[in-house]
Amino acid sequence: MKNILITICARGGSKGIPGKNIKPVGGKPLLAYTVETAMKVAEKYNADIILSTDSEQIKAVGKECGLDTEYKRPDYLANDTCSKTDAIKAALEYAERNNGKRYDYVVDLDVTSPIRTVEDIEKSIELLEENSEALTVFSVNPCARNPYFNMVERKDNGFYGVVLGGKYTTRQSAPKVYDMNASIYVYTRESLLRGNPTAVTDRSLVYVMDHICFDLDEPQDYDYLAYLLDTGKIKIN
Repeated sequence: MKNILITICARGGSKGIPGKNIKPVGGKPLLAYTVETAMKVAEKYNADIILSTDSEQIKAVGKECGLDTEYKRPDYLANDTCSKTDAIKAALEYAERNNGKRYDYVVDLDVTSPIRTVEDIEKSIELLEENSEALTVFSVNPCARNPYFNMVERKDNGFYGVVLGGKYTTRQSAPKVYDMNASIYVYTRESLLRGNPTAVTDRSLVYVMDHICFDLDEPQDYDYLAYLLDTGKIKIN
């Protein structure tokens, strides 16, 4: 069995929505949903979990959720300009030193995109296991707009046209595209150590979710998630 590290990255300095990673949603802090799912996955794969944060408050909430960690993200990896993959790589290197083992895969679960199941994560890992050439797998959803057909941009002449040429006249004939939903990323150790700036590499695969999933960027996103949870329209985990 592969050695797996699960990373949960939760920076404390959000400017758009202060405290967004621990904001209460559906009766508990947002972080709790990801911690609970991570623990179920860790139990199945005998994986380790590390919380990467620069915030003592987030560390305290993590401990309340059952995830205690001594690791603290370095300040230079906790600003608006640092790459998330750099923060994940640093957590990997710390975990390997601290736990005395070499990890084959790193599964990163984004706190602000919590609508995922254990099965989603399992299938993402399986995709990577089944393709020895792949470096990463990330989760996506089918998207409503297609840059080959019905997304437009401003051209140099000031007029607007279809983003990628506009040679397709029907949605069905346009190439299939997807929205990255920021929920699940699975990295090989190689992909992190070679310094890829994002999860999208020249050898990436996607796991297509067959259910709703969205990233919480705006205050109304939290209200919508709370509504879905409170009405039983979704269940996380």
